[in-house]
Amino acid sequence: MKKTRLVILAEGSFGVLGSKTASCVIRYRWDDVVAVIDSSKAGQTAGQAIGFGGSIPVVAGLDDALKFDPNALLVGIAPKGGRLPAEWRKILLEAISRGLDVYSGMHTFLSDDSEFVRLAAERGARLIDLRKVPEDLPVAKCLAGKVDAFVVLTAGTDCATGKMTVALEMAIEARKRGLRAHFAATGQTGIYIAGEGIAVDRVVGDFIAGAAETLVLNGARENDLVFLEGQGSVFHPGYSGVALALLHGALPDALIMCHQPTRRFINDYEVPVPSVPEAIRLHNELSGFLKPAPTIGIALNCFDLSEDEALAEIERTEKETGVPTTDCIKFGAGKLVDAVLEHAKSGGKVRCGFRTSH
Repeated sequence: MKKTRLVILAEGSFGVLGSKTASCVIRYRWDDVVAVIDSSKAGQTAGQAIGFGGSIPVVAGLDDALKFDPNALLVGIAPKGGRLPAEWRKILLEAISRGLDVYSGMHTFLSDDSEFVRLAAERGARLIDLRKVPEDLPVAKCLAGKVDAFVVLTAGTDCATGKMTVALEMAIEARKRGLRAHFAATGQTGIYIAGEGIAVDRVVGDFIAGAAETLVLNGARENDLVFLEGQGSVFHPGYSGVALALLHGALPDALIMCHQPTRRFINDYEVPVPSVPEAIRLHNELSGFLKPAPTIGIALNCFDLSEDEALAEIERTEKETGVPTTDCIKFGAGKLVDAVLEHAKSGGKVRCGFRTSH
């Protein structure tokens, strides 16, 4: 099987928040990436543009990217509503005409577009729509609450607070300790990184909780820890439904609350971001009706703060809540995994000890 050599399309948007898909793939699958397209940052490296990614070059267009011999292109943003920007259509057609596979996490499926499909067939290129979901998903039956594995869901005070990153970092840290831990992807970026998952925001409403349940059941078969990636936020006017469905479908044993301390308003709305204590209180109420899921850790997203500022926020949050707090990127996920193991063992959820990885 050929190694993926990926060029990421992030025209005019390459940044930690502006192109979450691009930045997260670079963080976790950096060895797949040969170049990033963004004419506004051309000449820089990924390390210069977003603070990580080292020497991956940022180029002005597809012709420049082709010099690095890519064999695939990834649409590196998830625009509001998930629709293909009209000005990007020409770029995708050119990429397909050059024989590049195209990965897309948009709601606009490339494989439903006759022009893309015809050209891909002619050029031997693949169209991979990461948001395509199974057609046989069930209505949730409260089965996830019965698994032996300890299930952790990352929740948030808003969207784009780092829920996927935190779940991945905890899974990685747990595996380093020899534990059998599974990252369950619920969004297009996580699916590309993990190679599997279900894009729950594409699932028909009746089956979102069932999709979460399916992910937990699958992950719990051979693992002691399941870290389920949260989506949206119960406080978000546009994306609250998917967040609540994940909570009720996954029936987690515990939550990790994700929060960006410098954010004042919910993304794209003039709605104040709730405080962390308020978020914990509401999630306790929402989960408790079916199965209590205490918030056992807090993950702050301090990408826009210095290390000293981040440490001050962590200390303040811990004093305010009494809950272990960290920034997983700046300081690692060890403190959160410690909290997970403490609760898993003290609660008797898993068998005596954990199965270690092979």
